[in-house]
Amino acid sequence: MAELKEADAGQLHQEDVDIKREGGDAPSAGDPAAEQAAKHEAAADADTKPSTTTTDRHISIQTKLEGLEILVDLDGAGRKSCPLCPEEKFKACYSHKLRRHLQNLHWKVYVEFEGQRMCICHLPCRNLKPITNIVFCVNSFKAPGRHVAHYHCVVCSVTIARKTDMISHLKRHVNKGETEASYSGNSDAYEIMKELGTNVQLLPNHTTPQKSDTYFNRKMKTNRQLVFCSLAVLAEERNPLECLDAFGATGIMGLQWAKHLRNAVKVTITDISDTCVKMIKENCELNHIRAEGGSRVPRGPDGTSSEAKGVSIATVEVAKMDANVIMHLRPFDYIHLDPYGTAVNYLDAAFRNIRNLGIISVTSTDTGSLYSKSPNVTLRHYGCHIVRTEYYKELAARMVVATVARAAARCNKGIEVLLAVALEHFVLVVVRVLRGPTQADESAKKLRKLVHCQWCEERVFLKQGNMVDVSPPDTLPCNCHGSLPGKTAVQLGPLWCGPLFNTGFLRRMLSAAVQHSMDDIQPLVKTLICESECTTLKSLVHGPSALTNQVECGVVIKTLQSGEESGPADQSGKRKTGEESGNVVKKLKSDASLEHPSFYYSIHRHSIKGMNMPKLNKFLQYLTEAGFRVSRTHFDPTGVRTDATLEQFKSVLTKYSVPTYTNATATQTSVSMQKTVVPVKVQINEKCNNS
Repeated sequence: MAELKEADAGQLHQEDVDIKREGGDAPSAGDPAAEQAAKHEAAADADTKPSTTTTDRHISIQTKLEGLEILVDLDGAGRKSCPLCPEEKFKACYSHKLRRHLQNLHWKVYVEFEGQRMCICHLPCRNLKPITNIVFCVNSFKAPGRHVAHYHCVVCSVTIARKTDMISHLKRHVNKGETEASYSGNSDAYEIMKELGTNVQLLPNHTTPQKSDTYFNRKMKTNRQLVFCSLAVLAEERNPLECLDAFGATGIMGLQWAKHLRNAVKVTITDISDTCVKMIKENCELNHIRAEGGSRVPRGPDGTSSEAKGVSIATVEVAKMDANVIMHLRPFDYIHLDPYGTAVNYLDAAFRNIRNLGIISVTSTDTGSLYSKSPNVTLRHYGCHIVRTEYYKELAARMVVATVARAAARCNKGIEVLLAVALEHFVLVVVRVLRGPTQADESAKKLRKLVHCQWCEERVFLKQGNMVDVSPPDTLPCNCHGSLPGKTAVQLGPLWCGPLFNTGFLRRMLSAAVQHSMDDIQPLVKTLICESECTTLKSLVHGPSALTNQVECGVVIKTLQSGEESGPADQSGKRKTGEESGNVVKKLKSDASLEHPSFYYSIHRHSIKGMNMPKLNKFLQYLTEAGFRVSRTHFDPTGVRTDATLEQFKSVLTKYSVPTYTNATATQTSVSMQKTVVPVKVQINEKCNNS
């Protein structure tokens, strides 16, 4: 009886799903209560299942073996057919034989992906191309293709024959971030993407996917999570928090803020494109978030608004406006800039109305100009002269920070760099805004020229002063300018010479990542914490004790130690008194001794020919024993951040390197000795035979 009830319930649920799929546009016009109940039920189903096709997955995709057995009533009498094999391949048989068949043939060779197991399928879902046979009588015919055993992909529903090919196919999905993607069943074929518990529908653009107006970059998942953690940290300091996603596109970033931080933030998403604004509002409805602003709201089939009161979990303001315009019109506590390419055109507007101690995060994706592939574009956009170096990623990060500092100084504001990350396809910089000309002057003093030796790649920042040095190479600790003919040094910049990380802020970001189950970026944040402290210690505390003894701005420290000390003046974001601003300067000056060393050295770039280098972790230990500060760096997996000079770095590397050809030379000498002995024996034998 229980099984019959479950079967009846499953049949009723499938009928409801079919009714919704066939025609949400044909409800009974005379029953508005039934329509409202249907909307609530559809919203509940959408919350549990992110895509309409998650219920339409192929029958070969199951979570347990019992799922395959449920497809056939094995407890009933009589012969039964296999649900995954055609009748001509596997004839109907009794239950005990069919159970062994399902277990040994289909279930035994499954491919598992995030709890879902794709069993092998023998149904005629996939056919080979028909074989064309040419007959001597000029006429030709096509033989029908044979059925091939295959797997159905749980992500994109494609069929792949070989198990190894399916595993490689799933790895490509993971690299693109397509772990929970599916396609809806409507005529527009919108793609539903889920990330961090937030669903967004995307417009497919198969010809030029990166040129789509609502382009969703799956490779920027790390960037979105880092920005989210930085916003979560700021939300602990002031509440409510007005934040702006200036380039919404699909609205995924702003929706994640609103869905997870709820009432702690007031999210505004803007975009200049009508298509993007429409898509953002539809994505708000998909996540049960109420969209405010604008005249057009998604309508239901009966013409009424599709928003159901009581269903929305948060509110987001969606506006069709240029980013520069809205940043000039309204003040914000948190602004995120992520345009297509460089963000230098929006920095002045961002610093115009940002509140005191607010945060601005800037994402730059113009890697051609940042990584010195187009020096003329770099000079035009950032006003910096750079060349290709071994530390080009940190050079790009310091160049972006310098541009941000100059834009802040034009508005009589200073900055404190909280985070600077440079990965393969983007550079992310997160800074805290400090109001006042004094703070602006302090930030401007950290913009200096860099002297770089093009032969050994030693580098050093020029000292601050107005005196002109007639021999810039003399400032370098290396002697390449004396031992080599011609000029070997070049001036780069101006660049940011201050620290790129704030340890206290990074520790709170790690706590936010743990709280919101962001397992992907936790190793990266831990690396950043060790890099900010220039240490190799990996014992990081996640509890409340990790949030003590942090050196940040004065108001931030008060908020961390006890939330009750921050009064309404902290939340309003108004200008602080002179005494508080003086405390900020004193704390920043006292933290100067804890700054991490600038730049890093690549152990492979400075390896010695004919010598085997020690392992990187061992080499870090050797540098520590020599009395230097060392740490790994996220900029380069083979890089070492240390306060040692290049000469000291090479001396330690040479001391613990082993010659490569020690055993090879010994083998060669033994072989050569054998070659010299053999002819002597031959000569002696020849003399004996002649005699």
